[in-house]
Amino acid sequence: MSDLHKNYQMLARAIVVQAIKDYRYSGNDEVRKSIEEFFRSGYFSLLCDYDGNELIRKLRRERLMKIG
Repeated sequence: MSDLHKNYQMLARAIVVQAIKDYRYSGNDEVRKSIEEFFRSGYFSLLCDYDGNELIRKLRRERLMKIG
């Protein structure tokens, strides 16, 4: 694997990780909805192999555990 390919993988991972952090720490419903749209998008699918809907379910569950 070339260094360039590794760099693209690291960038893709950083984008996804930042979106997860933004979702976790946002107190704004509109921001979370926007991030959920990203998780369901083709761009998200291009960046990683995660199931966006499953990720949303996990993050919502995590959020409920913190609140409840």
